[in-house]
Amino acid sequence: MDYSQFLYMKEELSLIAVILIIFVVDLFLKPGKRQEAGQARFAIVLPIFLMTIHTLINIIPGTGNVQAFGGMYQYAPMQTIVKAVLNIGTIIVLLMSSQWLKRKDVSINRGEYSVLLLSTLLGMYFMISAGHFLMFFIGLETASIPMAALAAFDKYRYESAEAGAKYILTAMFSSALLLFGLSLIYGTCGTLYFDDLSHHINGSMLQIAAFVLFFAGMGFKLSLVPFHLWTADVYEGSPTPVTGYLSVVSKGSAAFVLMTILIKVFVPLIADWQEVLFWIIIVSITLANIFAVRQKNIKRLMAFSSISQAGYIMLAVITGSAIGMTSLVFYILVYTVANLAIFAIITVIEQNSGKVSINDYAGLYKTNPKLSFIMTLALFSLGGIPPFAGFFSKFFIFMAAFKAGFELLVFIAVVNTIISLYYYLLIVKAMYITPSDEPIPTFKSDCSTRVGLTICLVGIIGLGIASIVYQTIYQYGFGL
Repeated sequence: MDYSQFLYMKEELSLIAVILIIFVVDLFLKPGKRQEAGQARFAIVLPIFLMTIHTLINIIPGTGNVQAFGGMYQYAPMQTIVKAVLNIGTIIVLLMSSQWLKRKDVSINRGEYSVLLLSTLLGMYFMISAGHFLMFFIGLETASIPMAALAAFDKYRYESAEAGAKYILTAMFSSALLLFGLSLIYGTCGTLYFDDLSHHINGSMLQIAAFVLFFAGMGFKLSLVPFHLWTADVYEGSPTPVTGYLSVVSKGSAAFVLMTILIKVFVPLIADWQEVLFWIIIVSITLANIFAVRQKNIKRLMAFSSISQAGYIMLAVITGSAIGMTSLVFYILVYTVANLAIFAIITVIEQNSGKVSINDYAGLYKTNPKLSFIMTLALFSLGGIPPFAGFFSKFFIFMAAFKAGFELLVFIAVVNTIISLYYYLLIVKAMYITPSDEPIPTFKSDCSTRVGLTICLVGIIGLGIASIVYQTIYQYGFGL
């Protein structure tokens, strides 16, 4: 065996090193010292520092596509970009978790929280770089099982334990369906290598059934209708930082992997899976927006918002093109900074006031104007209002789908954007217009949360400006 092949996995090896360092440091910290302020800061800052270093040393893509271990591991420059986006999302989640981790009932498990969080990220790395369905499934389970522990991490709250139970049960059934689909693929094709499967897919009934089972398992990870029923309950019951991680990092990796597999493996069935996606996108966007309007709990509203956003992401997937892949990655990046900004604010408000209802946000502008301002910008970005980054991410997605011939689908998506803007503006209305006799009191966010919100704010505005510059240069050329 040529051990030099491991050098192709530098991103995975680097992340494993980060996990091991955090694990060993947490293992040797004396329990009596964990409650000390200095030890607490160290346990929170160390994962953020290590993840930042890990991201910086792996942020530059390599040149060309390579394979290792007989094709089970594959590398392409786009994968480095996707992993960097997931790293940024994870760092923001770690930043927004700091105040919650200082609580006495969860502080003893700070190290376990970071290890579980980064273990799920490692599983997503393996999914993204998989060239074989066995490696893909190992990565999928590595990402899913620790996620159930994270959902139930706030173990003294009944809702958190319930969220963990619901997630692991639904994840188990979805993984069983997906694994059954993979067994049918192997039975009909005799291989599980992505590069070989496209030559054996011929559209037989067993292969169609295999695709349906595979897509059902991936639909659960993406919270697409009708595989979404777990989403609202798990999002509401999980600790809010975990909810933010579920809604962004987990969803972004699953979307990229799904598009990669559809293009590499199921390309002979492109007409079939495009028709399936066509109806799944319509139902996901429409039903999610309708149910979001009815929500009073802001975490449940954001759960249905994430289902709707997954439908928009699938607009890039359905194109099956290079421009669709680029639009998908940019959409995930914009969605990451906008959505995590909202969840960071929800987290800090929940920790300081215990309130999670939309009505509780009435009068927030008077007591906490900065948080209200950032929340408004993030909601405008999710709603697709120019000149924020969310407008351009949706524009690129719509343009890719329109060029692929899905004009009707783009029209339906644009109409649903108006509906989504309505329930986003309900939160803005509560903060700025709705009066309240008992508004959320004035408080100061912790330093880590402020850093995380600053990153998100720079992303929302900076990516919007960069998109304007790109569009201007692309359209007019300026002699370039």
